[in-house]
Amino acid sequence: MSDKPAWTPQEFEAQLRAKDKLYHIHHPYHVLMAEGKLNQQQIQGWVANRFYYQIKIPIKDAAILSRCPDREVRRHWIQRIHDHDGWGDDAGGIEAWTQLGIAVGIPREELWSLQHVLPGVRFAVDAYVTFAQTASWQEAACSSLTELFAPTIHKQRLAGWPELYPWIAPEGLKYFQNRVSQAGRDVIHGLDITLGHFKTREQQERALEILQFKLDILWSMLDAMWLAYVDHKPPYFNIA
Repeated sequence: MSDKPAWTPQEFEAQLRAKDKLYHIHHPYHVLMAEGKLNQQQIQGWVANRFYYQIKIPIKDAAILSRCPDREVRRHWIQRIHDHDGWGDDAGGIEAWTQLGIAVGIPREELWSLQHVLPGVRFAVDAYVTFAQTASWQEAACSSLTELFAPTIHKQRLAGWPELYPWIAPEGLKYFQNRVSQAGRDVIHGLDITLGHFKTREQQERALEILQFKLDILWSMLDAMWLAYVDHKPPYFNIA
């Protein structure tokens, strides 16, 4: 048990936000993407692999809901599932990502077949889902706080891609447009849960470990893509 005094809510939030220096926006793959230096195959590889993460988000959120006894939290958190799976006339984020896949040249059936998902990406995403299914619901909610940093990366793509990658149809960017506001809303709720639950210094440090775990997931996904699409060393390249 830590004998250090707990951070104030403001200090704790600052500690969480300071993790932005390790967000995957700084990964070399994303740096090249933001500079317009990825070719079509590399963009397609990122879209196809990130799709596996997208389709698992509602499963992760459903796991949190299934373990949360707080009705008010569930009433807010369920919106995340609607955002991705769709609700009513809104086709949802998974469909928006499918349209991104089509816009970069991946047919719907090919994207949904998951044939391009790298083992390292699958392993990382599955580890994230398993964490959400086995940790406390508050810890699983805390792991979603990489959303603190997400609006910046979405705005970066919206601002840069039309000029850097003019071959990508504009309608493919709808996912990023939607997530700018959705992520901002989700951050407010996720922070409220985290600041309200992790109150002792030991608990606060645990929350930082959880956020780091999620950052590791996102970074590891890009490591796998870099090896496959930039270094041209996909799994089993030396024995295939």
